[in-house]
Amino acid sequence: MADVTETSTATTSRWAKLALWQRIMVGLVAGVVALALAAGLAFGGLYVVTQVPDPNASFQSSLSRLYFADGKTELATLAEQNRLSVPSEQIPQAMKDAAVAAEDRTFWTNPGISPTGMARALGAILTGHDLQGGSTITQQYIRLMYLTSERTVTRKLKEVVLALKLNNRESKDEILTNYLNTVYFGRGAYGVQTAAQSWFGKDAKDLTVPEAAVLAAVVQNPSLLDPSITADNTSRLEARYAYVLSGMLEEKSITQQQFDEYRGAMPKLPDVPPPAVYAGPRGFLVYMAQKELLSLDFTDAQINGGGLQITTTFDAAAQAAAEKAAQTYQAQATDAAKARNQTGAGVHAAIASVDTATGGLVALYGGDDFVKNSRNWATTARMTGSTFKAFGLVAGLRNGFTLDTPLRGDTFTPPGESQPVRNEFGTQYGTVTLLQATAASINTAFVDLTSKMKNGPQEVIRAANDAGAPSAGGWDATNRVALGGAEASPVDMANAYATLANSGTRNGVHVIREVKDSAGNVLYEADPAEQNTVDTKVAADTTYALQSVVNEGTGVRASALGRPVAGKTGTAGVGDQIAAGWFIAYTKQISTAVMFVAGDDGNADLDPYRAPGDQTFFGASYPTMTWLDYMKVATTGQPVEDFDTSSYAAKQPQSSLSPLAVAGTPSTSSAGRSTAGAPNSPAPSVASSQQPPASIAPPVVVPPTVPVAPASPSTPPSPTTEPSEPAPSPGPSTP
Repeated sequence: MADVTETSTATTSRWAKLALWQRIMVGLVAGVVALALAAGLAFGGLYVVTQVPDPNASFQSSLSRLYFADGKTELATLAEQNRLSVPSEQIPQAMKDAAVAAEDRTFWTNPGISPTGMARALGAILTGHDLQGGSTITQQYIRLMYLTSERTVTRKLKEVVLALKLNNRESKDEILTNYLNTVYFGRGAYGVQTAAQSWFGKDAKDLTVPEAAVLAAVVQNPSLLDPSITADNTSRLEARYAYVLSGMLEEKSITQQQFDEYRGAMPKLPDVPPPAVYAGPRGFLVYMAQKELLSLDFTDAQINGGGLQITTTFDAAAQAAAEKAAQTYQAQATDAAKARNQTGAGVHAAIASVDTATGGLVALYGGDDFVKNSRNWATTARMTGSTFKAFGLVAGLRNGFTLDTPLRGDTFTPPGESQPVRNEFGTQYGTVTLLQATAASINTAFVDLTSKMKNGPQEVIRAANDAGAPSAGGWDATNRVALGGAEASPVDMANAYATLANSGTRNGVHVIREVKDSAGNVLYEADPAEQNTVDTKVAADTTYALQSVVNEGTGVRASALGRPVAGKTGTAGVGDQIAAGWFIAYTKQISTAVMFVAGDDGNADLDPYRAPGDQTFFGASYPTMTWLDYMKVATTGQPVEDFDTSSYAAKQPQSSLSPLAVAGTPSTSSAGRSTAGAPNSPAPSVASSQQPPASIAPPVVVPPTVPVAPASPSTPPSPTTEPSEPAPSPGPSTP
């Protein structure tokens, strides 16, 4: 009888639990239905009260302006409105079909919105992500004509309501005609009539099918698809053109025969000069700002005619100084070649300067004139030479090595290799510490360091990636990777060194600080994602070692800045040619990379442009001079800040020897030392005016207790290695 009672009780309990879950589910369903009804009523109310403005009202665009970092000094004014409307009968059917194929292949059948696209867009807004996708031609037209640039659920709902109502009120042909008379085609052209004139020198009614496909293609991103702005846009436009034609074939707007004929060659575009806004060295800044705005989901129409107030990260005074410094030393290098009756392939200087705390570009010099040559040397990756040794330092310190670790300073053959690694001029240094190897840029020591690390080459590459230099050409995982056969751009290298200055915290490089609409509402504020990618102690010890380069090593010219500076010279060579010359260095606040290359592609020999008295083109010459002239202006008004305390430096006695002593040269007295370095610890001393001039052979590093091996006869350098540059005398930045 007890068993029956227990069974009955258990059954009752199960039914009670089931009833509870049923009540919960009913409640949830009722709640969802109530919310859906409320949302439906709200949407219905919004649908009733929202009025579609007159589609024939005058469309107006407003000038968008780019400002320097102060938000007041104007950098550039973007495209003015140039628009002519034409009736539907003057827009060829091919143009209408091409627009549908490019922007909205369901246009003729959809209700004005794309439900799946809208779901993605609203989901992005609700989760805090950028608004992307979900735009039919009808929605694009609504947004162009009637709505602000705000990125909110309210604006998106208004867009949906207006699109639905417009779709019910007007025919599809009317909507498409109005869209084609309003949308931005680049070159300052709003509407298909002006676009046809700007791109092909004819009226819209006379456009051919391929020409219509080109115009429909560029609507997506005119700044990135117009070949007149940069040659790189040609391949992008060709790909987009093919996409439009495939859509027209899919929609049966053209036949297979036409598709095969048109796809073979895009129609020839008349040669037109880029807009004047791109003229001069600041054209590179304008183009970079436009590209970043597009990546932030602003449209070309907004950027060029949306009345935006765009504040960049560029400092006006620093930018002017970058332009002056680059052009001054380009000219001096050119004159040096002429003086020795050598004809080079043309020398190019590049400067990239990064705010270490934010990742914002303070200044950039990518070339003399964007209109004449749109290749941006500051974003072009080239061999980095010994500037890459900074990442060898980081990797070594991460893996248990110290700045006192003894390394090989003589010619030797790394394990598993058949070719020996040599220093420039075949110099033999004997046993050196990692700190000494850094100060004198000793190739063999860094190859020795890499070969002794577990997975050494991969560790060096990882250190570079972590700091902010993405892998590019020449990043071969060999024991010689720290010697700088790896390619990187000045922008990426400046940012990677900025990570070291910023206590190991990396920021993303960017050029847009803030965007406001014409009413002053903030649409975007930069909020770079900080990421600690290098241990703070490792960054501090790396910085301490790089200070020795500036204070008495190959970068000694930079010590004339008069504040703590850490950096590295670099000279990349292939065979007997010098491929690139670098100097990258930073204060606590600003990291600046300077690169010199030669030739139209940046791969010609730099040697004809060597400074007077130099044996070859060194990073210690014109690149360092350029850096110094620029940084004198860029740091004006900034407080003098020490770097983070190095744990290595804190352990050194006040009377410790400097890392670099030049044979036959008296040591600099303590009175002549720089105050650069960690607080309460001695920094590497600054070389005196007795330092040998640039024309004298490289210095021999003397470890405190190890004798220096005699120098061997001169031996040709290995490919992609840096000369162990002689330390020039600090002083005025003139050759």
